[in-house]
Order: sequence, then structure tokens, then C-alpha cells
Amino acid sequence: MRRVCPPQSRIAMVSKCGFHIVKRDVLYPKRTKYKKYRKGKCSRGCKTDGIQLSYGRYGTQSCRAGRLSYRAIEAARRATIGHFHRAMSGQSRRNGKIWVRVLADLPITGKPTEVRMGRGKGNPTGWIARVSTGQILFEMDGVSLSNARQAATLAAHKPCSSTKFVEWS
Repeated sequence: MRRVCPPQSRIAMVSKCGFHIVKRDVLYPKRTKYKKYRKGKCSRGCKTDGIQLSYGRYGTQSCRAGRLSYRAIEAARRATIGHFHRAMSGQSRRNGKIWVRVLADLPITGKPTEVRMGRGKGNPTGWIARVSTGQILFEMDGVSLSNARQAATLAAHKPCSSTKFVEWS
């Protein structure tokens, strides 16, 4: 007999590692040291970590430094997975795999409209990830080169920063 979960338990699922929470298809940290952070500056130079493919054969690499919102990361992930499902409808769908290499871990605050100046910082409204130049955003494996390139093109339209397709060599 199959066990059916109530709908409210499907909304919030805690990952196995306990580092982040998946709630309504939004990835964010389970806990942070501080409730509110400063935005800070995005480093213009290249960092040495996260610039090479580690898990997959193909990837999407950022061309400039900036900030990615949690909505842009999720939209790009969904576009990539959707393309894999459409492209491999006749084949086994379990072949294609995607790794998300960025996590939106900085809270962004905002004040409501028509609120006067002062009285402190606003409440957290969303999450962002700082991305440096050359950082790998997504990795793909188990698909052909043409499918991976088309999926990366679809995913590149979602974030506000420019990206390029990279291949493991």
C-alpha cells in the first residue's frame, strides 16, 4: 500500500546534509550567522576556486562578476532540466544530470513602499549569490554536446549576467 504525504509536508523539505532548506523550490541556507548582511562589493578579478569543471563534462561559466538572485538560479535550473526532458523524451530520462554550483546565501533586505526614512534596516526579502568572473554556475553530464549547448543557451537567458558554455577537455 502506498503512503500519501499531506500537501503541507511537500512544501518544505530539509536536505540530507542539513546545510540548506528547499521551500517552494527556493534554495537558501538553513541558518546564517547574522540575520541581515551588507551587500558588499563583487570582486572584479578572477578567483582560483570554482573556475574548473569538477562534476560534469559541460558547464556554464560566468563572464563577469555580479550578483545572482535565487529566482534567476532556480529559473536557469528549471530551463535546463526542462530542455533535458524534452530532448530525451524517447530515451531514458535518468541519463542527464545537472549540478548547481552556486548557492544564494546572502539575504537581501527591503523596506515596504511609502515608509519614511530611518527606523533601521528593512526585513529580509530574498537571497543572492555573489559570482566572480570565471566561476562555474552549472555543470551537466550524461547528455550529448548539442543538447548540453542548447540547454546552456536557454539557461543563459535567465540570469542578468553574461555566461559562456565550457566543455571539459
